[in-house]
Amino acid sequence: MSTSHLIRQATASDLPTLMQLAAATWEPTYGSILSKEQIDYMFGEIYSREALERQMQEGQTFLIVEESAEPVGFASFSVKDESGKVYKLNKIYLLPQTQGKGLGKLLLQAVEQQVQQLGAAILDLNVNRHNPAQGFYERCGYQVHHEEDIPIGPYWMNDYVMRKRL
Repeated sequence: MSTSHLIRQATASDLPTLMQLAAATWEPTYGSILSKEQIDYMFGEIYSREALERQMQEGQTFLIVEESAEPVGFASFSVKDESGKVYKLNKIYLLPQTQGKGLGKLLLQAVEQQVQQLGAAILDLNVNRHNPAQGFYERCGYQVHHEEDIPIGPYWMNDYVMRKRL
């Protein structure tokens, strides 16, 4: 990986950047899996400025990956079960034109290192059961732990919970 990549922790001043990256990645990620109505609804619930501020206040840590000083993706994580030393990868998205260059793996490894330093033994993530990203996670050492159906407003997220021991 060239030195033109930087991963840094996001702050409240990065909220517009996170919103722009999410807007550019959601449609390509979910367009073939979810209806436009569901994508629009969920996007509004998760990626409004207020929602992102609340996620930060509730303890989600956001990381931004930059390529040649331009933000091209982000991830977030938080504690899921402190007593079980389980953390959760809440989000990881890269601009479509930057996928396949190893940046997703770099960003995922950065999350794994940070949560390990915070005491995590396990990192969980949710992936839609029809999302081809499941293969990426499997190549990075994650395995399906169980299935989960999560109501979001009038819609459902039909996910696998994948898990990796760190």
